Amino acid sequence: MQLLKLASVTAITLYSLYAYPCFGQVSGPSLKTAFQQDFLIGTALNGRQISERNEKETQLIIREYNAITPENVMKSGPIHPEPNLFNFEASDRYVAFGVKHGMYIVGHTLIWHSQLPSYVQHIRNADSLSHFMKGHIETVAGRYAGKIKSWDVLNEALEEDGSLRKSIFLQLLGEDYIAKAFEWAAQADPGAELYYNDYGIERPEKRKGAIKLIKSLQAKGLRIDGVGIQGHWGLNGNNLYDIENSIIEFSRLGIKVAFTELDISVLPHPSGVTTADISQNYAQDPKMNPYREGLPQAIQMAQAKRYEDIFKIFIKHKEKISRVTFWGAHDGQSWLNGWPIKNRTNYPLLHDRDLMPKPAYTSILNLKTK
Repeated sequence: MQLLKLASVTAITLYSLYAYPCFGQVSGPSLKTAFQQDFLIGTALNGRQISERNEKETQLIIREYNAITPENVMKSGPIHPEPNLFNFEASDRYVAFGVKHGMYIVGHTLIWHSQLPSYVQHIRNADSLSHFMKGHIETVAGRYAGKIKSWDVLNEALEEDGSLRKSIFLQLLGEDYIAKAFEWAAQADPGAELYYNDYGIERPEKRKGAIKLIKSLQAKGLRIDGVGIQGHWGLNGNNLYDIENSIIEFSRLGIKVAFTELDISVLPHPSGVTTADISQNYAQDPKMNPYREGLPQAIQMAQAKRYEDIFKIFIKHKEKISRVTFWGAHDGQSWLNGWPIKNRTNYPLLHDRDLMPKPAYTSILNLKTK
């Protein structure tokens, strides 16, 4: 038993040394170069990264990624805080970052029921809400026309069962608000690709609802270029079959498939169900935060295997996939440190808090370089 344990530790240590060549100094191909013939490799940027405040972070981002998405600065709350006021300072810096570094720039997101300005949450009539929607889309998408390459026009409009989410937009405007959002986005930025973005739509029931939504737009003659599957998944998720089927079924609609917010949580979810509903909020519990002092090697290896299995599917269907974007450049940045429980220590991304590549990074890169 002791010999078996020692052998296991030795194997993990050797893998770790291989995964961190030259004590963490990255050499050879990057993610974006390794997958340049397959699909774009992207990351989400926070405000600090957009402003290039940390040179090491900036160098990591421009080395590994050729596509960027803003975490928060283009959502309607921050960018349109008052009815007649737009705050473009941060979003202008974001777009300038992408232009400067020659990246594919994603606009995220035009219409979403969450992170709305407070005045929108208090609208009680259809005309006022329609006026907000149209003006918001025309102003924001129009400002960046020709620079933004794709827009997440509509975000998370479905419930878990695939029915339409009972958001303020559905309640006041009915189902037609979806068509209007895509119509106005196409008019404001005719050169950009238009996407529907959601979590959990790899699962059959919710996927069915997404397919219905997309077909309804196509039936109206409206343009929708792609679907974004967020990919907020857990370490032990048994969803590889669903992921592959979702790629196949969505691509049959004649649209592109992107994985837009990929991360693999290593922490337990309090509900026991993997979801990305931002409204969830649970009390702190030490049992829900088991890796405060560091991530065990065995968990790192399990995460590496999980990423490897997922990317094997992506590579198999590379002709159907336009982009794979990780929801952050390193573990310290991840939203999963504060959701669905605040002040946890999660490790869902490819680089650690010191910006060092993890075994998960190497497991993906090896699929293209070995």
